Amino acid sequence: MANTTGLNATEVAGSMGLILAAVVEAAAVLGNGALLVVVLRTPGLRDALYLVHLCIVDLLAAASIMPLGLLAAPPPGLGRTRLGPAPCRAARFLSAALLPACTLGVAALGLARYRLIVHPLRPGARPPPSLVLTAVWAVAGLMGALSLLGPPPAPPPAPARCSVLAGGLGPFRPLWALLAFALPALLLLGAYGSIFLVARRAALRPPLPARGSRLRSDSLDSRLSILPPLRPRLPGAKAALAPALAVGQFAACWLPYGCACLAPAAQAAAAEAAVTWVAYSAFAAHPFLYGLLQRPVRRALGRLAREALPRPPRACTPRAWHPRALLQHLQGPTEGPALGPSEALKQAPDLAGRESLRRPETT
Repeated sequence: MANTTGLNATEVAGSMGLILAAVVEAAAVLGNGALLVVVLRTPGLRDALYLVHLCIVDLLAAASIMPLGLLAAPPPGLGRTRLGPAPCRAARFLSAALLPACTLGVAALGLARYRLIVHPLRPGARPPPSLVLTAVWAVAGLMGALSLLGPPPAPPPAPARCSVLAGGLGPFRPLWALLAFALPALLLLGAYGSIFLVARRAALRPPLPARGSRLRSDSLDSRLSILPPLRPRLPGAKAALAPALAVGQFAACWLPYGCACLAPAAQAAAAEAAVTWVAYSAFAAHPFLYGLLQRPVRRALGRLAREALPRPPRACTPRAWHPRALLQHLQGPTEGPALGPSEALKQAPDLAGRESLRRPETT
């Protein structure tokens, strides 16, 4: 009975994990696809190339390693399909290459925004995006090639270790963790920390007095008006939201995976499915964090949505169907100015007097 209960609990946990993983997969595909369309149809975005690169990397991961994680048998996936030696090596290579491409791409995007915000008037200090992204893919290709030098996958009767965590990189795992997680984390922390300091310094700076403004008097009312409010607001709190979300999301998604890379292979294999899908959730979080939280992207998305949705037909005003308004429309415009009811009553006796004077003349 106890074995049956434990087996049912394991099956329920596996089913829930599979459902959550499928939701993450769908969110990654839909979110990155929508953000890619918005960025490509919106000219003038400053960091458009880095956003396009991040969307492409996320879509590649959602089309390759995430379905393998859904279908493959544990380890490393959640399904029941057994991988052979060749698909296992392919899964190793894709995981070892796409994950550093994603983390280094996020760091490159953060550095680009740092240069745009902190040094907007020094374009010569910015390296071209093509050079930065070439370096990112060079590192990712090197990490993927090192994964092929790891131990070969076991024969089909034994459990196939197809991931980076379970010995896919062999002795190169610390180097992979350093280049894929430690270096991007330090770059992000430095970039967004500098952005926060600049924004907070600008929020603490007192506003300059306007030209022609008169000096404040020394009365009691004037002194009370310059007192701080009862609930003071932290300066730079709004400016700290985006850096805190970016650094917090990176640490929450990638720190467990990076720590598992440095752990022994047996312990890493035990926590493989959990930390892998926590890392994969970053692919679904990027469109919302780097897309919807940015004001230019939100404006472009709203404009494209208004253009895509059909416009409702213009409804006729109810005044146009009023009998008096319809009769006036059929008669055409009057020669003189329109009179109100009170003015028409005043002019009625005058018109009657004029008609009575004209009748004797005609007789």
